[in-house]
Amino acid sequence: MVVPRKSRVMLLVLLGSLLPALAVHADDGEAAALEWREQRLERLTAPFGWLSLVALEFLGDGTWAVGSANDKPVRLPSGPEHWGDVVVEGPRAWFEPEPGAEVLIEDAPVPSRRELVVGGEEPATRVHAGTGWFEIARRGDRLVLRARDSEAVTRREFLGLDYFEFDPDWRIDARWEPHPEGSTIPIADVLGELRDQANPGRAVFEFGGRTYSLEALAADDELFFIFADRTSGRSTYGLGRFLYSDLPEEGRVELDFNRAYNPPCAFNAYTTCPLPPPENRLDVQVEAGELRYRGSGGVRAEDLSG
Repeated sequence: MVVPRKSRVMLLVLLGSLLPALAVHADDGEAAALEWREQRLERLTAPFGWLSLVALEFLGDGTWAVGSANDKPVRLPSGPEHWGDVVVEGPRAWFEPEPGAEVLIEDAPVPSRRELVVGGEEPATRVHAGTGWFEIARRGDRLVLRARDSEAVTRREFLGLDYFEFDPDWRIDARWEPHPEGSTIPIADVLGELRDQANPGRAVFEFGGRTYSLEALAADDELFFIFADRTSGRSTYGLGRFLYSDLPEEGRVELDFNRAYNPPCAFNAYTTCPLPPPENRLDVQVEAGELRYRGSGGVRAEDLSG
């Protein structure tokens, strides 16, 4: 069919008017990804962000001396040589300060034994000294002391983040397949513990003529995916990457792998990162998102072998 000259001109004008809008839309995607990267870096390098972790100690019943001296069972990098003692009795914990030690709770000196709120339903009590603090949390039926310090080596010597080039092909419109209400999936972590997590459904997508799927975890008003792929352990972190997405709309989910990022354990060994379930190990090279960290200090895949 021959298109009349007048119609061809009108078609070209119409296309010409659409091209700038399409270009802006593409630029918006890249600009949004770059802005997201800046926010990611800001969160990671915050004074008490993931890079600041300096201790992770599981505590049984008894008395645990805390301080900066080398002989303390719980050694922290700053503050007095002996901050005091953490006393654990079953699900409860107390802090007994060392007389004269400059230790604070809620910006006030700690004159005597004080029961600590264990993190969970309520925010944990934070005990401060030097440039850091610790708190007690609960993992299963055990208590764990976690400490952060703004002058942690992993934060002071952080080498920055590296990424693949932005690739619009990895912004994928996936089909959402919901699971029955109450479905769960077992998720292991770097400590070898296995926990059932809420698993509302999976995202199914095509790339390069093949079909793939990712099982989702519930994350408040978002979906959370932990995945590994053919780049894991090569150009990307060996223990997988994280990706969030908005909740499904009309049976669809957008997976923007340009926003795939490394878990905290890529940078800091005092973390308890979850690992990708077998269902989320993709037989494809996802060459988008965050690359492997150039520095040291994290958990390596070989650390978990055996």
